[in-house]
Amino acid sequence: MSNSLVSPQAVETTIATFLRLDKRGDRGAMNKIAQRLQREQPLILQYGAQLSTAHDAATGEAGVFYMTLAWSMFDHHYSSTVPRVTDANLAAAKEEIAAALAAEPVLAGRPVHERIASVVRARQPHICSKFAELIEEDVREAAMTEATATALIEPLQVVVEALDAAVSERRPGERQGTVVKAAETPGRNDACPCGSGKKYKKCHAVAP
Repeated sequence: MSNSLVSPQAVETTIATFLRLDKRGDRGAMNKIAQRLQREQPLILQYGAQLSTAHDAATGEAGVFYMTLAWSMFDHHYSSTVPRVTDANLAAAKEEIAAALAAEPVLAGRPVHERIASVVRARQPHICSKFAELIEEDVREAAMTEATATALIEPLQVVVEALDAAVSERRPGERQGTVVKAAETPGRNDACPCGSGKKYKKCHAVAP
């Protein structure tokens, strides 16, 4: 497995983390993730937010959320800080994805979650499979309109391509200093990270 190919474990760990934080209503932890994205990948955050201007607020929110997921998947896989995506990298990714989709006109007639270019699937199959699954579910359960999904699917591929290019050094990103990732506070019923085998609430969550 190449260093740039995000593993299925990293993808599932990312999804599990976001689901756990959402279930716990942990806004503090979610804000920390947003702050890291703003600090480490400002262009990705801006790119997602721009969908509000091009479409509507709901699409902008979906763009920021899904692009944060994409970055987090690379972040969970990559051993050090993911290189910062540059203007040149993002511009090249837009051109590459537009060309790739144009080369596969059959995709336009498929359900929106299947409109992922072959080149992106080949480079990041686990990320693409998960996004197809999530978008299909969001549209089916009316958590996202089909119009929003349609507006999102190409920009999301642009971000995956830009991150892949930066990590694989096909188009090197801007190297950043190593960031020590803060350990997420476990849930009260999660296993204590100290390795005692006890639940966190009965171990290190207990006040000394």
